[in-house]
Amino acid sequence: MFRKVISGALVALGGLWLVTSAAGAATLDDVKSKGAIQCGVNQGLPGFATTNDKGEWTGLDVDFCRALAAAVFGDPAKVKFTPLSAKERFVALQSGEIDVLSRNTSWTMSRDTAQGMNFAGVIYYDGQGFMVRKSLGVTSALQLDGATICTNTGTTTELNVADYFRANKMKYEVVAFEKSDEVVQAYNSGRCDVYTTDSSGLYAQRLKLTNPDEHVVLPEIISKEPLGPVVRHGDDQWFDIVKWTLFALINGEEMGIDSTNADQMKESQNPEIRRFLGVEGTFGEGMGLGNDWAYNIVRKVGNYGELFERNLGPKTKLGIARGLNALWSNDGLQYAPPIR
Repeated sequence: MFRKVISGALVALGGLWLVTSAAGAATLDDVKSKGAIQCGVNQGLPGFATTNDKGEWTGLDVDFCRALAAAVFGDPAKVKFTPLSAKERFVALQSGEIDVLSRNTSWTMSRDTAQGMNFAGVIYYDGQGFMVRKSLGVTSALQLDGATICTNTGTTTELNVADYFRANKMKYEVVAFEKSDEVVQAYNSGRCDVYTTDSSGLYAQRLKLTNPDEHVVLPEIISKEPLGPVVRHGDDQWFDIVKWTLFALINGEEMGIDSTNADQMKESQNPEIRRFLGVEGTFGEGMGLGNDWAYNIVRKVGNYGELFERNLGPKTKLGIARGLNALWSNDGLQYAPPIR
């Protein structure tokens, strides 16, 4: 089967997308002409991308899109959201339906090379886990021999499950669905014994179950799942903008600049802070943006720590600790290059 898309020749061979020529058009120009960024997000994953009772999008991935809009337009509201299933997300990006994919997507070699995508960095360090009913009495994934497992199609989870069960000489059966809510419903109704996805996703989806307290996430983490925003190959300027938006969120937290003190921090005599806020230097011009691009991100959306606490932290329903997602200076992995 061969399929041609506006961003170049996109060939499907056995489920692997091969890009022979990437997007040549300047995405920034397209975005500015539309007056908004089209951002692909999850169809509904609490803490990352979901709508509240007012119909407003919320979540870490959603806030990243708003930060990107703040960098480009100086206005975080200039973004439109396209909810996508795991199966739909890459075609939507390659076809130009969306400008950026910010949808709890794992950075892997095949996606970064053969599928023609650029990962801007890691916004959340995660790993795949398993959730079961407490009534099963299971305390370890090594007790899942013969289990029926619910998961999403078009994700790395199926491959990770296959590797894990093969390595541990266990049998299993997969029941896969395209949409996350379908997986939740199937698990909730008892069609499978186990629900597997990224660990953060398990904590989020557990909130949707009829009796969340009757389910437990097992301790094993069976994979590395570095989640981050994604763009198409072939447009270095747009790649730089998306990448440095993420770096600005992280650097802002490290320098102690947040949404409440960004204006005050402009008076700082620290050269690094002055470059970050656009008081000195012309670093935005190198990306086709205003020199206040990073100031707009942190002042109008927040720094990485604010985004994490707002959407995932201990005071939210998910109650996730920073862990690996703490700054490198606080024993975590979040680290960003300097603006210099």
